Amino acid sequence: MDITRLRNIGISAHIDSGKTTLTERILFYCGRIHKIREVKGGDGGATMDHMDLERERGITITSASTRVEWEDKELGTNHPINIIDTPGHVDFTVEVERSLRVLDGAILVLCAVGGVQSQSLTVDRQMRRYGVPRIAFINKMDRIGANPEKVIAMMKDKLKCNAVPLQLAIGRESAFQGVIDLVRMEAVYFEGDKGEDIIRKPISDEMKEAADNARREMLEELSLHDDELMAALLEETEVTIEQVREVIRKATLAQQITPVLMGTAYKDKGVQEALDAVCRYLPCPPNREKYAIDNSKVGEDGLHPKVLLSDSNDAPLVCMAFKTVVESFGQLTYTRLYQGKIIKGQSYVNARTGKVVRFGRLVRMHSNDREDIDLAEAGDIVALVGVDCASGDTFTSEGLSLSLENIFVANAVIRLSIEPKKRDDADKLSKALERFRREDPTFRVMTDEETGQTLIAGMGQLHLEIYVERIKREYKCECVVGEPRVAYRECPTKSVEFDYKHKKQSGGSGQYAHVKGILEPLPETSDVPYEFSDEVTGGRIPREFIAPCDDGFEEGLKKGPLGEYEVVNVKMRLQDGSYHDVDSSEMAFKICALGCMRETLKKAEVALQEPFMKLEVEVPDEFQGQITGHLSSKRGLVTGSEVNGGICVINAEAPLSSMFDYANELRSMTQGKGTFTMEFLAYRQVPRGLQAEILEKRRKEKEAKAAMK
Repeated sequence: MDITRLRNIGISAHIDSGKTTLTERILFYCGRIHKIREVKGGDGGATMDHMDLERERGITITSASTRVEWEDKELGTNHPINIIDTPGHVDFTVEVERSLRVLDGAILVLCAVGGVQSQSLTVDRQMRRYGVPRIAFINKMDRIGANPEKVIAMMKDKLKCNAVPLQLAIGRESAFQGVIDLVRMEAVYFEGDKGEDIIRKPISDEMKEAADNARREMLEELSLHDDELMAALLEETEVTIEQVREVIRKATLAQQITPVLMGTAYKDKGVQEALDAVCRYLPCPPNREKYAIDNSKVGEDGLHPKVLLSDSNDAPLVCMAFKTVVESFGQLTYTRLYQGKIIKGQSYVNARTGKVVRFGRLVRMHSNDREDIDLAEAGDIVALVGVDCASGDTFTSEGLSLSLENIFVANAVIRLSIEPKKRDDADKLSKALERFRREDPTFRVMTDEETGQTLIAGMGQLHLEIYVERIKREYKCECVVGEPRVAYRECPTKSVEFDYKHKKQSGGSGQYAHVKGILEPLPETSDVPYEFSDEVTGGRIPREFIAPCDDGFEEGLKKGPLGEYEVVNVKMRLQDGSYHDVDSSEMAFKICALGCMRETLKKAEVALQEPFMKLEVEVPDEFQGQITGHLSSKRGLVTGSEVNGGICVINAEAPLSSMFDYANELRSMTQGKGTFTMEFLAYRQVPRGLQAEILEKRRKEKEAKAAMK
């Protein structure tokens, strides 16, 4: 395999922008499938939506991977492309997160009517987090209200990205016929039953002036990123197609521009041009610098240094397991190779556990189908069968001590209690929960200490609803689910000095530990919930007792003084203390730190925090006043609204606790015409009056549970 021809891309977008429909067309034009199936069609659903639940609901729940070959006929080059189709719903955002972590490029799909929507912003943020270059595809150009100029303006305004259109639409809405290629200055039409015949014609006289203006704007924007092109424009000399493409590629890889293409996947127009753009403008694996952490060395700053990975097959293996799926015959592990190669039957080391693992079976995935292979090379994405590991693990050749940076995982914001209807099904339920917990890092399973009930936590109601449905179908286990509960948190609001001694004498050697320092609240925007600072000097506390102090402090954050919720945004500065030669031990200091944290929090004026959600509500404009009033009654704050073609899009922020039945409320207020999307925004302090109400309710719940015992 020529690694410079390989492309690893993801297809990401807001809900219902047409990601899966676009992927289906890509599979068809690349010859991977011979019949196009629709997402909500009666013919079994799209190829990449392989779960029954996905086909029934017409949504993507899990990301699916496939491999296609695309020939760029103009350049005469053949490109293998690994494609991952990702979900649009924010509840399954970890699927997008872990896919973008290992991909080299992406297609950001935008609806020609809706433009940049709430989830487009989230996906854009994820692409920037992992530095993934992308091209944008404005889909649904055949829909009423399609307006590509407005979408490009929204990209510049909301995504703050430098959107450069490489095409001009020929007609729009029902009159959409094709596109003008501004690089080659040709009109491109898609004919035949499924748009498979690409016809290139000269630009019509009525569109010539608009095309010339659009090309001039494109070249002016590109010239800002290339001196030679700038000179050619100033001297008014002819610019070659190759020169323009080279500048587009260079600026795209540097993430200075986002090339914009357009079409309609459903009506089979524009997809082949997007595939050509993927091969011409998105990176191959050697175009991206990839680093691993060298665990065998420590730098002057006390951190492990980073080393640059090569893209050579001859280098020692470094690969990442980015997704796991537990199946009846063993675990399926999706893996991205960064350097070196995997040979079937060879053994490699799991960097996290240090264990040597044999890779007995290698497969290439096509949605849910698999094809056995004997070898996987650098840059490729394959799956391992029967390897026991966790999502985010690094595998290396023996003798290497490298690990790759892990995947960002968002906090769960909603929890439910779950128990089997029949007592005999308890085993099935625990198996299902263990499986889903391993597959999805945003799905948490815990036990309520007061009641002994099993709790599941996730990113939203849909997230947990899907898992409950999967338990019922895949494990034949009917469940009783409790009311959704908000994951409240507690945080200190003022600094407090602490001076705490732990002394215990009960015959024989006793326990003695003494800690002094300051508890400080961290800012609300802090990335970490807890920070520890060792400021002890002169050996007042021996070095071996510092780590147990840290552990004890952290242990004390599990239950706060208000309602026994988790405590966050705490910095503990350990400055002084004392110890006893005989009675002090690691355990004594850990117990001391735990007791100290509990006592100090009581003085730190702890406040309650609740999750706030970001909403985007779409309703016919006659309901605008009613919806904004209703959101205000839920302690919501409307941050903006705009009306386009009779549809009003309202952006708002509201506490999760008041949004549990919002789907039904919105339907009844808008005669079923309103839709909304919701994603986690931030934790914010609960108003004092409401805090007392929440804590009173919590106290009564505990009393009721105690009475039941």
